[in-house]
Parts: sequence; C-alpha cells; structure tokens
Amino acid sequence: MDWLLNEAMYPDVLIKITIALILSLVIGVEREMKKKPIGLKTSAVIATFSCLLTIVSIESAYLVPSRNDINVTMDPLRLAAQVVSGIGFLGAGAILRRDNDSISGLTTAAMIWGAASIGIAVGAGFYIEAAFAVLSVMVVIEVLAPLLGKFGPKRLRTKDVSLIFIIVEMSKIEALIFYLKSEGMSIENLRICKIVEPNQSLKHKLDIRLTLLPKKQTSQLYIELSELPYIESVEIEIFT
Repeated sequence: MDWLLNEAMYPDVLIKITIALILSLVIGVEREMKKKPIGLKTSAVIATFSCLLTIVSIESAYLVPSRNDINVTMDPLRLAAQVVSGIGFLGAGAILRRDNDSISGLTTAAMIWGAASIGIAVGAGFYIEAAFAVLSVMVVIEVLAPLLGKFGPKRLRTKDVSLIFIIVEMSKIEALIFYLKSEGMSIENLRICKIVEPNQSLKHKLDIRLTLLPKKQTSQLYIELSELPYIESVEIEIFT
C-alpha cells in the first residue's frame, strides 16, 4: 500500500498512460482510415492497459519487503512478458483466409502487437524510443510503401487479381489465356470446371489467379474483358 499512498507517484503514472494513449491513437487513426479491424478504440485499449500492467509489474516488484532469511527475487517486467504472449490471441483473430486462399490481416495483427509494445515501452519509461518507433512505422506504411508501389521493382508494383469467367465454347479457353498473357498478365493459378444445369447448354468456369501492373482501372479492365465475344460473364477481384 505504500506505493498507493505515495501521491508523488501519481503524476508520473498519469503521464505514462497519457503518452501511451496518444501514441496508440496514431496507429488507431491510420487503421480507421483504411477501414481495418483494429481501429481507434482497440488500439487505445491495448496500449493503455499494456502500459498500466507494465507500471504495476515494475512497481510491485519493489513493494515486496526484503527478508534476511529468504532471498526473494522478482522480475520487474514479468507482467509485461505475459502481455506480449497474450496479445497473440488478438493478432490471430485479425488474420483471415479468404475463399481464394489469400491471406489478409497480417499488417493489422502486427499493429495489435505494436500497440501493446507501445504501452510496455512507455510504461517502462522509454518515451522517446516509443515515439520514434511509431514515427518510423508510419513513415514506412504511409510514405515508403506507396512509393515502392509506384516506382519500385516490377514485382512490388504488380497487383494480385482474381478473375472468374464463364465460357460456353471449350475451344475458346486457350484464346482467353492467350489474350490475358498478351495484355501483360502473368497467370499464377488456373482452375477449370464444368457447369451442368438442367435444360441448359454446357458451360465452363475458369477461376484464374494472376498478377498484373495496375495500368488500367478496374472498371476499364472489366469492360474490356466483358466485350470479348466468347465471354458470357466475368467477375474481377483485385487485392490491395
């Protein structure tokens, strides 16, 4: 109870929690602007309570009275270590696998872990280090990544695209593949199946996963593919 009764400790604790909250808002606003699951509230909760647990962990280590007959050794960051482990459950919940086998949410999961790291760092008194880490991450996400997406190597500028075609004539499958390759699209995966419907002609479904340089708008690409005479329908999904 000595620490609770020591009013001199309160301003320092409040400052740490406030700094952790402010730094977490930077991450939260960035995720909110991109409509990601972590959001403003989640980031603030994780960072603030991680900071609180770190403060409690550090201060409680010094509250254990010393004894001559027993050598008591306590780790000041024992609770903080458990925060790092436990936050993995939240991160795992943000990682999603879609129907087309693509994985999303890895950056969001990393941001959850980062929000906890901010709270731990500020709670341990590393204000400048925490602020610099947040600034560095924001520069990479908001400045460096977009620049590489426009001016970097070709592999970094390409987009993953999922295309689903419905074709009536089987002989036109090769024509479609040739057209896609002639437009600079690199086919990564191709799946073909028959569609059998009562009182309907036999159709063929092509599920194609490919990469392309974003030279055209999605609407323009959709119009061009829909205008091919042997295409009955087309569905496009571009992963960003």
